[in-house]
Amino acid sequence: MKAYIWSLPTRIFHMMFAAFILTAYFSGDEDKLSTLHVSFGYAVGVLVIYRILWGFVGPAYSRFSDFSLHIKELKEFVFNVFNHKKYAGHNPAASFVMITMFGVVLLTVITGILTYGIQEGRGILSFLNTPYFKEMKLFKEVHEFFSTFLMILVALHVSGVIFDRVMDKETDTLGSIVNGHKNIEAPSVTLNLFQKLFSLLMLGAAAGVLFYSLFFDSVLTKSKDLPISYKQENSAFVAECASCHTLYPPHLLPRASWSKMMDGLDNHFGDDASLDEPTRVSIKEYLMKNSAESSTKESAFYILESIKGDQDIIAITQTSYWKKRHAAIDKSIFSRNEIKSKANCKACHSDIEKGMIEDMNIKIPKIKA
Repeated sequence: MKAYIWSLPTRIFHMMFAAFILTAYFSGDEDKLSTLHVSFGYAVGVLVIYRILWGFVGPAYSRFSDFSLHIKELKEFVFNVFNHKKYAGHNPAASFVMITMFGVVLLTVITGILTYGIQEGRGILSFLNTPYFKEMKLFKEVHEFFSTFLMILVALHVSGVIFDRVMDKETDTLGSIVNGHKNIEAPSVTLNLFQKLFSLLMLGAAAGVLFYSLFFDSVLTKSKDLPISYKQENSAFVAECASCHTLYPPHLLPRASWSKMMDGLDNHFGDDASLDEPTRVSIKEYLMKNSAESSTKESAFYILESIKGDQDIIAITQTSYWKKRHAAIDKSIFSRNEIKSKANCKACHSDIEKGMIEDMNIKIPKIKA
């Protein structure tokens, strides 16, 4: 007595959905994995759109009309959990969890794309970076809330499957996730040509979006910002500053810090870096014009936030933001011969002298054994 409950497209979706969500979630905290995180996030978005549409055009048991979404049924199921009736498709508890999960996944993806565009200035919503960058923390927190809520729902779903496996081995719900069959008396599903073609198109689109985002200069991950040629913008800035140290992008300090630094070049971190007055004024005006206050970059926003009330800071490495971002790096790395100082930013940020400081381009030297 077996019934074919979960069609092949439904099972492929389930495996892709689980794998993509977990990959996106566990790559979310690593800056250098941001492209991976975002790429899988886009692919999850395509998958959840497919599953929502599949809930209307798919076969029996996968359709939302076949979900047990009545509160009365849910109560009966919960109060008789050890002796409940058998369900060919989703039981009431699973039905509510799955519907909620699809909604939360959709909100997680949407808030993720918004956060990526507003905070990083990347992706299809990068145009929102300029008008909304001051709200980047809010969007990030909302995105993290939904992603955490999603993991709770995933845990509930997995717990339910395990519980069902322990309490009802005969039905073999767990096995049906792989082979599609349950040991239950019920009509088996069949797919028509439209359902087959629709599934092929949508599941292929999810894989295609992932591949495109990961391996191409994709509009899905592209930055709105372009590398800056500081030499073209202010040749004196490059000639005088880059000759001694890393060429620090102006947006990494506020106006007050640049003003104080350029007015005290006779004691520039212990050295006399005095310049002739026209050159000093030219560089000072350029730095102040392009300071953190005039930038919509994430680093500028957080440096401004961390430097409030302490106008004496003239070194990026003295800001609480810099210290927090570099707290996990072994201190011995900064004293190595090829680095020598915390101020040698280009040792790890290969694009800093182009004003980019992209997460995916960070290369921290390995600690020598």
